[in-house]
Amino acid sequence: MNNLYEFDSVIRTDFPVLCGADEAGRGPLCGPVCCAAVVLPADFVCDDINDSKKISEKKREKLFDLIIENAVAYSIQMVSPQEIDRINILQASLTGMKRAVLDLGITPDIVLVDGNKTPADMPCRTRAVVKGDANSISIAAASILAKVSRDRFMAELDKEYPQYQLLKHKGYPTKQHYELIAEHGIKDFYRKSFFTKRPELLWTKD
Repeated sequence: MNNLYEFDSVIRTDFPVLCGADEAGRGPLCGPVCCAAVVLPADFVCDDINDSKKISEKKREKLFDLIIENAVAYSIQMVSPQEIDRINILQASLTGMKRAVLDLGITPDIVLVDGNKTPADMPCRTRAVVKGDANSISIAAASILAKVSRDRFMAELDKEYPQYQLLKHKGYPTKQHYELIAEHGIKDFYRKSFFTKRPELLWTKD
């Protein structure tokens, strides 16, 4: 059993129903930020689960199904580019994680949130865990659900808008991505508030 389980086991001593929450997609120029919350059984063991960024895409897909099949409860929520622009990416991430927790169908005893901030007005105790996806098995599982869900969303968007090559860069601000935006313009799936350093790109093209 790895250290991620030990971290959660200590907390479960006082809070048996433990939920992990995380997000994926804070940095990209486009697409939603995807947030997930998951409650794993106390006796669930899978040593392959880790921070989603440390796992191959193929393994993440397999673990996604395994987590969903075994979870006591889980929820995955998308926060749109329009809402991100309206309330900023930090608040969008916190809002999405709160929605995911509220959508679980059960109220956890505690929610462990990746990062250094927690959503406001939660229905239970919350605890921020810096680098939580590398410390808590529950947060790591949530990170996988969020990452796979967002990647799948971007893959579908790529089919509709192949000219942006979204499958290649997943929306992140690469040099090539900026060049493609300059060529094809901004669509509704872009986060306009993310272009403060490149305002000249904020135009549309039919």
